[in-house]
Amino acid sequence: MRLYKKLENYSNKHIIPMHMPGHKRRLHILKNKIPYNIDITEIDGFDNLHNPQGILKECIDKATKLYSTKQSFYLINGSTCGILASIKCLCNIGDKIILPRNCHKSVYHIIELLNLSCVYLPVETDEHNIYKEVNVNNFKNIIENNKDAKCVILTSPTYEGVISDIKSISKVCHKYKIPLIVDEAHGAHLYINKKSAINNGADIVINSFHKTLPSLTQTALLHICGNLVDIDKMYSSLAIFESSSPSYILMSSIDECIEFLAKYGESHYKKLHNNLMLFKNITKNLKHLEIINYTNKCNFFDFDETKIVICTTKSNINGFELMEELRHRKIELEMAYSDYAIAMTTIFDTKKNLLKFAKTLMNIDKTLCFKEKEKCNNVILPKTEMSIYNAKLQQTKLVSLKNAIDNVCAEYVWAYPPGIPILVPGEVITQQIYQYILHIKQNDIEINCKSKNIDKIYICKNLTNK
Repeated sequence: MRLYKKLENYSNKHIIPMHMPGHKRRLHILKNKIPYNIDITEIDGFDNLHNPQGILKECIDKATKLYSTKQSFYLINGSTCGILASIKCLCNIGDKIILPRNCHKSVYHIIELLNLSCVYLPVETDEHNIYKEVNVNNFKNIIENNKDAKCVILTSPTYEGVISDIKSISKVCHKYKIPLIVDEAHGAHLYINKKSAINNGADIVINSFHKTLPSLTQTALLHICGNLVDIDKMYSSLAIFESSSPSYILMSSIDECIEFLAKYGESHYKKLHNNLMLFKNITKNLKHLEIINYTNKCNFFDFDETKIVICTTKSNINGFELMEELRHRKIELEMAYSDYAIAMTTIFDTKKNLLKFAKTLMNIDKTLCFKEKEKCNNVILPKTEMSIYNAKLQQTKLVSLKNAIDNVCAEYVWAYPPGIPILVPGEVITQQIYQYILHIKQNDIEINCKSKNIDKIYICKNLTNK
C-alpha cells in the first residue's frame, strides 16, 4: 500500500486522536489547505523511521531499489542532516578530513563539533568565477600525503552544475581504504543517465529531493553504496541529527516521488532533455550573455544539463541585474552572483515556459552591449592558525574589518550565494582577504557573518599572526 493512501484511509476512520500532534487533524478549524487531517505521529501501524520494519521499511526499500544502493535512508531534516550524520559516522573527535573549500556550511559545522583537522583540496574557478571540478592529479597528491584521513567529502554537482570525476577520485580513495562522501544535493535526478556519484564508486551519497525532484521541502535521501561504511553505525548517527518525530507528510512525499520516478522518470527526463535542446537552439546566438555549455565547449569534466547558468561577464550588467530584469518580465531565477545567474529546470518545467524563457533572454540580450570586466580571484585559501573548535573557545573582540588584518578570525564569514566560506574561525585575516571582501561588497553580494555588518568582524582576542 502507498503511504499517502494509508494516511488518507486512516483519517477517514474518524478515530478520536488521543495522541500528538496537538491540532488533532481538525482541518476545518484553521480553514486552510495545510493537510492537518493526515498529520500523525508514530502510532500503531505506521512504523518508526529510526527502526523501520513495516510500511516505512517498504518505502525505503523502494528507494534503495530505484537507486540501486546497498542501503538508502529517508532524511526529513534535509541534506544537511545527511552530511552531519555521514561525517559523524566515519569520524571520531580530532580525526582528519579532506575537503575542497566549496563545501556546504553543514560540513564546517560538523568539523567544528568534532574538532576535526582539515586538509583542503586546491580548487580553481573559470573565467566566470564558477568553481571547477576537483582536479584528480591534485587530489592524488593530497591523498598520498594524508593517508590517515578518515574520509573525503566533496560536492558534485555544484550549485552551478559542475560534476567531478567521481570514478577516478573514488579509485584513489579506495586504494587507501578512505571512504568518499559526495554531497549530491543538487543531483538526485542524475541516476537516470548514470552521472550520479552512486553509479561511480562513492561510498556515501546525499541527495536533496526537493531541489530537483517533485518532493516537499526538507526531504532528502542518504545512500550507502560501498563496503567502507557500517550501516548500523549510520543508523546511530542519523538518530543524533534527525528528528525523533519525523513528519509523515514529508515522508509520504518522498514515497510519492519514488513511485513517480520508478514509473515515469526516464520518459519525463527524455522530454526535459528534448525541451532543453529547443532552449539551447534558440539561445545559441546570444551575443552578450553566455550560457555555460551552450555557446562554447564545456570547460569542466562534466556538467548537469538541467542547470542553466547564464554568464554576464562580457555584458554591461551583472548577474543580479539580469535576475531583476527577468523578474520584471515575470521569470524568477534560482540565484544570482556577480558574474552569472542560475535557472534550475526539472521534469515539471513545460516546453511553453522554457521557450518563453529562451525568447526573453534573447530580447534582453539585444538591449545589452559588450563590457569587459575585471576578474577577481575568489579562490583564497587562508592560513589556519587553529581548529574551528578551538577558535570558538577563545575570548573574542569586535573590531573594524581593516583593523582585523593579520588577526585570527573568530566567526564564519560566508558569501551568499552560493554559501562558500570566505573565512572560518581559526583562520588568519590577510590583506588579500580584506581586499576580496571589499570587492564582493561593491558587487552587492550578500555577506553573512555574526556581527550582521561586515564593516566589523569578531577576532580572537590577544591572538595575531604578526
